[in-house]
Amino acid sequence: MQRYIKIVKMHKKNKNYWTFMLKRTNIELTVKRNKKQEGNKRMKGNVIVGQSGGPTAAINASLAGVYRTAKDRGANKVYGMLHGIQGLLKEKYIDLSDHIKTELDAELLKRTPAAFLGSCRYKLPEIHENREVYDKIFEILDKLDIEVFIYIGGNDSMDTIKKLSDYAIIFGHAIRFIGCPKTIDNDLALTDHTPGYGSAAKYIGTSMKEIIRDSFCLEYEKGVVSIVEIMGRNAGWLTGAAALSKGEDCEGPDLIYLPELPFDLQLFGEKIKQLLQEKTSIVVAVSEGIRTEDGTYVCELGNSIDFVDAFGHKQLSGTASYLASYIAGEIGCKTRAIELSTLQRAASHAASRVDILEAYQVGGAAVKAADEGDTGKMVVLKRLSDDPYQCGTEVKDVHKIANDEKLVPRNWVNEEGTYVTNEFISYVRPLIQGDVSPVMVDGIPRHLYTPKELSHR
Repeated sequence: MQRYIKIVKMHKKNKNYWTFMLKRTNIELTVKRNKKQEGNKRMKGNVIVGQSGGPTAAINASLAGVYRTAKDRGANKVYGMLHGIQGLLKEKYIDLSDHIKTELDAELLKRTPAAFLGSCRYKLPEIHENREVYDKIFEILDKLDIEVFIYIGGNDSMDTIKKLSDYAIIFGHAIRFIGCPKTIDNDLALTDHTPGYGSAAKYIGTSMKEIIRDSFCLEYEKGVVSIVEIMGRNAGWLTGAAALSKGEDCEGPDLIYLPELPFDLQLFGEKIKQLLQEKTSIVVAVSEGIRTEDGTYVCELGNSIDFVDAFGHKQLSGTASYLASYIAGEIGCKTRAIELSTLQRAASHAASRVDILEAYQVGGAAVKAADEGDTGKMVVLKRLSDDPYQCGTEVKDVHKIANDEKLVPRNWVNEEGTYVTNEFISYVRPLIQGDVSPVMVDGIPRHLYTPKELSHR
């Protein structure tokens, strides 16, 4: 902490807050103190937590929630797996107390994008196929005196929780396994939404608005078509968020295409021609995973896909580039292909306050559920009301969640399949509210980092 704290003092007006002064700056950061919850202390063993799958701007807030709640409930040690279950198999882990030493560390962790512990895409075999892998994992967990295992991730991570909890029950292990939801794709079943989605949706809506503003600056004789590629293999929750840019000061994108519906290349070209007769600048949002009627990814029409991950997922990229080339060839107008790529999941400087708070909340709820005896469950978010927006947590059986996908409802997309409805917007808008101010040092956001242990993992 001495690397960036100059002064630590009690807040003058409220003794429930600490105020920190950052070195070499005039910036003060005030954060709420975490009061000891002596009445909640139950844990006697240790907790281990891992992060898996694609990172987000909110996943580390869940990690902070796991750590704080575990310590408040009496956990002796809270270990972090380096690169998830894949790293654990190599006995790579850290004691989080060595890295989250103060309230300021915890606040910086909440504001740090990507996976602080490192992530992985490792598919556990079925128990009957390779029991030795499970024996090794449980041997390591027993050596660390683990009582609770928390895994922060999406669909594939819940598959890991399902298999580990099943193994523990079958072979009589007392360790409890809980899934903590995370995915910008927002495709986990049985939860209203997932931490990480709100911040990504906020970034996409903001970026689309700025792209639209930029597209109207220059006028081309034959017009210009900008095609923005947004993440989403099978579910279009992220691409639909492009419609958030629409308002009194912005028309929003002209077309939005989700992967839930088949994509017709010829109809797309005809639609662009029609729009160019009405205006000189067109902006289109497309999911990376849009497919033709026969199931071929549009990005495969231009290039073959060679890389496939451990879960059989093809690496999708090039959808916008292919469509931009197609339109340029068919119409002869100027085109732009814009791929938001990792920017949409790593933009902590534009994070949603609602998202970060809920991510922290589900991290704590995961520990609480395990401490109270649950295992083989995932924490879910339950929307209580829209106006005012309120959301709580509960737990659901991970067997009903793992390897399932929540898609955008058909009635939340217009009849043509070219835009989302007001119902979609009403669902998403509460999730992007509020800001989380970065801690700025030398004009750039400060993140929590551990150079010696984690820089070359």
